[in-house]
Amino acid sequence: MNTANPTEIATESTRERILQAAHEEMYEHGFQGLRIDAVLKRTQLAKGALYHYFPTKFALGYAVLDEVIVDYFHTAWGEFLGTTNDPLQALQDFFNQEFSDIQTGKCINGCPLTNLVQEMSTLDEGFQQRLKTVMFDIVATVSAALHQGQIDGIVRKNINPQSIATFLLCSYQGVMGASKCMQSVDLARDLFDTLCAYIEGLRA
Repeated sequence: MNTANPTEIATESTRERILQAAHEEMYEHGFQGLRIDAVLKRTQLAKGALYHYFPTKFALGYAVLDEVIVDYFHTAWGEFLGTTNDPLQALQDFFNQEFSDIQTGKCINGCPLTNLVQEMSTLDEGFQQRLKTVMFDIVATVSAALHQGQIDGIVRKNINPQSIATFLLCSYQGVMGASKCMQSVDLARDLFDTLCAYIEGLRA
């Protein structure tokens, strides 16, 4: 039985609406292009309601990164790696899914995490520290999966899992950035195919 207070549910729903609207604005225009009035228009809320939850634009931006973007990438990488004991196949499946998102127009503005790395990591320490943490976390997740793959005899033993995990994350960000710049599905397909072929070469 749900005993949650209706006011608490409404409050959480309002906060989530603000975060999602701000996320969409940041994805389209970047953090620096984020306009509070645009978020208010999307949510149909008064300015006071937004500032009740997020007193500054930076507080809103940090929350979008922490609770929307970071959560998505932790879930996405973790779920793919958790579907099979073959981390190489899981990584290939993840990158193929990312290509499918590009193909269907879901990623026309690139990768939201990569966009923020490029835009804000040298401009604001709060963003820089948060972005560094999520990148470390993704690398640690992939590295652990590759290491277990070595133990299971799936992944070559003569590789450094952490170095490869870092390379794969950087390669993914590069592919997403290039695809965004060129607005080319064919380029994305070629680059992701190349990345998947490299991953296959890690097989024992």
